[in-house]
Amino acid sequence: MTNLNSAPAAQLRDLLRVAGCNARLVPADADAEVRDVTHDSRQAGPGVLYACRPGHHADGHDFAPAAVAAGSPALLVQRLLDQPVPQLQVPDVADVLGPVAARVHHNPSAALTVCGITGTNGKTTTAYLLESVLRAAGHRTGMIGTVQTLIAGQAVPGVRTTPEATDLQRLLARMRGAGVTATAMEVSSHGLALGRVAGTQFAVALFTNLSQDHLDFHADLEDYFQAKARLFTSAYTPTAVINVDDPYGRRLAQTSDAELVAVSPSGAAGGDAATATPADVTATDVQATGDGCRFVAHLRSGSVVVRTPLVGDFNVANALCAMAAAEVVGVDLATAAAGIAACDGVPGRMEPVDAGQPFTVLVDYAHTPDSLERVLVAARGIIQGRTDRNVVVVVGCGGERDTGKRPLMGRVAARLADLAILTSDNPRGEDPSKILAAVAGGAAVVHGAHWQVVIDRRDAIATALNAAGPGDVVIIAGKGHE
Repeated sequence: MTNLNSAPAAQLRDLLRVAGCNARLVPADADAEVRDVTHDSRQAGPGVLYACRPGHHADGHDFAPAAVAAGSPALLVQRLLDQPVPQLQVPDVADVLGPVAARVHHNPSAALTVCGITGTNGKTTTAYLLESVLRAAGHRTGMIGTVQTLIAGQAVPGVRTTPEATDLQRLLARMRGAGVTATAMEVSSHGLALGRVAGTQFAVALFTNLSQDHLDFHADLEDYFQAKARLFTSAYTPTAVINVDDPYGRRLAQTSDAELVAVSPSGAAGGDAATATPADVTATDVQATGDGCRFVAHLRSGSVVVRTPLVGDFNVANALCAMAAAEVVGVDLATAAAGIAACDGVPGRMEPVDAGQPFTVLVDYAHTPDSLERVLVAARGIIQGRTDRNVVVVVGCGGERDTGKRPLMGRVAARLADLAILTSDNPRGEDPSKILAAVAGGAAVVHGAHWQVVIDRRDAIATALNAAGPGDVVIIAGKGHE
């Protein structure tokens, strides 16, 4: 593990510049050396600037005495505190935390090729594909995302898709210290809305798609879109790779002030005359194969045949976005195609489970109406329209999250599966039967659909497996890698 204490210290006075014109140091002639910054008082100590960030459930200012007692030499505050250490006062700690942390760690993203990926669905798969391509190109790689965080192939603990600002800059500094040269990073709407990626310099930003999700956090779908759109400004990245087959992608392509690389897996670029965007990157001759799919990718520098073990048209889109981003950062087409082929799967994303059964079992993280539809359409492609084969899905919705998507999930499952087993999926503090009533309400409007409720998830999976016959496809949705 990289020792951050070996890095040169930052001076507290140097942080005034990145903290903004309304920042002030108290006392004015004070200074201190800091080598790290944290918003968690349990990580405070000598050389660690403690950021007193107000939160939803607690105010970091209340924990300043503990941080000072642990040895923190200075505080980042919104209101001055009666503490015997220098204090850097700013109007909003959350707004400056990313840039301050980046400065403390000497702007680690500037030494890396950081590729940011956002979208409702496809972030994780695209990150895995892009990391594989970058590695094929000779980069020592990192990856930050939902399933795992990697530093030069070594897994490190992670708790959320996009780490908190202090954790992210520390992580990027560790990558730089470990010799990493390029990183594929998932960027969530929460991470953008809460300023977690502020202070990070992206070489390229990718947009996969946008559909309903996280409306427990965002006010509405427009607010969700605007959070995603922040990444596609020249303040964050010089180049935007955008899937313009997606309606929100077409809109984003028109508003982004970064250089545009328009990706259209269909080649149609979608929309009417006013919104259609000419495509720079497309796919043709898409063919499902026994071990994945094959297609021809057309990029700005030429065309290449691509083979991938991943199934589904949506994975063609993910692969195209990864290849387009790789081209932006200097990877040639042949190497990009080799990297795509070398990525043999993503945990919990259309992941096959083979215990010798005469039918296909796939585990997928699909937890939105759009992602569930994509997965079930892919499953129907596997059975190739044969009437003697069925698609069975196990699906539910998490508790204490976007309630509006629950009936939509039930409707999609009932419409596209021959049998839908509705079950519990991380209810948190909610009554699972209440959640499932909403999901079942959506399934009930589909005329002639076959579905049932089995609350216990293990029992639901067993029910699905017992119902499956030779040649069928069983999708276990929602949990994915979890």
